[in-house]
Amino acid sequence: MIKNLMRAAMAAALTVLPLTALAPAHASETLSLAEAVNSLPLAAESRDGYQRTSFKHWNAGKNSTDGCNTRMEVLLSEAVDAPQVLPGCKLSGGRWWSYYDAKWVTSAGALDVDHMVPLAEAWDSGASQWTAARREAYANDLAAERSLVAVTAGSNRSKADQDPAQWLPNTEVTCRYLSEWTATKKRWELTADAEEWAALAQLAEACPTTIVVYEPVP
Repeated sequence: MIKNLMRAAMAAALTVLPLTALAPAHASETLSLAEAVNSLPLAAESRDGYQRTSFKHWNAGKNSTDGCNTRMEVLLSEAVDAPQVLPGCKLSGGRWWSYYDAKWVTSAGALDVDHMVPLAEAWDSGASQWTAARREAYANDLAAERSLVAVTAGSNRSKADQDPAQWLPNTEVTCRYLSEWTATKKRWELTADAEEWAALAQLAEACPTTIVVYEPVP
C-alpha cells in the first residue's frame, strides 16, 4: 500500500516538474536595433476618429491608495535626487535629467511625462482597434521604463506627436531614443508606416551596437 502511494506521489511530481521549467509566456526579448526595426510590421497610418481622451490618463498608478498618479510615479522613479513628497503627492525639491535636450531640471512643474510613442502615433499605428481598457493600459504603462519618460516641457512639446522621421532628440542620444521608440512599438505590437520605417532603418545603421529589449504585452 505504502509503495503504491509513493509511486503515485512520484508520478504526480514528474507531471508537475516540467511545467515549472517552462519560460514565462511573455518573457523579455532582445534584438539588435536593426533586427527590431526590420521586424516592425509595415502599414499605412490613419488618424480617423482620434481623440486624446480615447486614452484615459493619468490613472491612479501602481498604488491606488498613495495619492500619486502615473505621472507622479514616473517623476519619482526618474528623479536623480529624490524630491520630498508632500500631502497630495506634491513634490518639493528634487532634480531630474531631461535626456531629450540634455538639461537638468530642479522643479517637477517644469517637466512633462512623455509617451515615448505619442498617443496619436499609437492610434495611427494600431491602437484605434484596441479596447478602451488596453488604451488606458498603454497610456499608463509603468511596467516598462521605456514607455514613459520625464523630460522638459519644451522638448516634449517640440516632439509633439511626431515619429523619428520627423523629430529626434539631441544627437548624442539618438541611438537610445531609437531603441526606446522601437521597443515600445514592439512591446505593444504597433506598426510603422513606410516613411517612419525607412528613417528608422537608415538611422539604425549608425547604432550597430544598440540593442532593443522589450516584453510583449499580452
